[in-house]
Amino acid sequence: MMIHSGLALIFDLDGVIVDSNPVHQEAWREYNRRFGIATDEAMQRRMYGRRNDEIVRDFFGEALEPEQVIAHGAAKERLYREMMASRLETSLVPGVTDFLQLGGPVRLGLATNAEPANVDFVLDGIRVGARALRECFRVVVDGHQVSRPKPDPEVYLRAAALLGVDPRNCVVFEDSFAGVEAAQASGARVVGIRTTHPEFKNIDLTVDDFRNPELEKWLEAQKPV
Repeated sequence: MMIHSGLALIFDLDGVIVDSNPVHQEAWREYNRRFGIATDEAMQRRMYGRRNDEIVRDFFGEALEPEQVIAHGAAKERLYREMMASRLETSLVPGVTDFLQLGGPVRLGLATNAEPANVDFVLDGIRVGARALRECFRVVVDGHQVSRPKPDPEVYLRAAALLGVDPRNCVVFEDSFAGVEAAQASGARVVGIRTTHPEFKNIDLTVDDFRNPELEKWLEAQKPV
């Protein structure tokens, strides 16, 4: 695949690299149950694309002290990693590891609201050929490196700056409405991956996964501004 070297590709993590939202849902149901909280479908939908501190306050209440928010979030994510450990390789979004090796000189970054421990869990736990997944990315920006999480564009603006590319010349891969909003607000071009939502409004391209030949055709037609 021939992608213009003046472009950069930036990937979200959950729902784009790994189809992990079903396991996050399972982990939140189990964790909340320990505190007598029934996790309904509306709560699960509100989870998508948000940072952990926002989710914890949504589920447990705004009156929590900051240290309580951190403790709940860390405990839930430990449970998630325990549940996900045996499913990590099989939860990869189809075609993503092959796709990450096709870019040639194009700069690749990862920008996510996820907790650093979860980012490390995925990037160090998956191999792409002979190297760790982490080595595919020049830049990794997690939810703790920005003051305002998605849907604010800060995470994508930071990733673009670290890659040395104008945000308008970045192509962002997202699965959540909050992530798409953040990417569009940054000025990037956006590709929606249908792991979490079946459709997106006013987006550049939507595909089921990275095996779609339309994705390669579209990327090859993109030029820097």
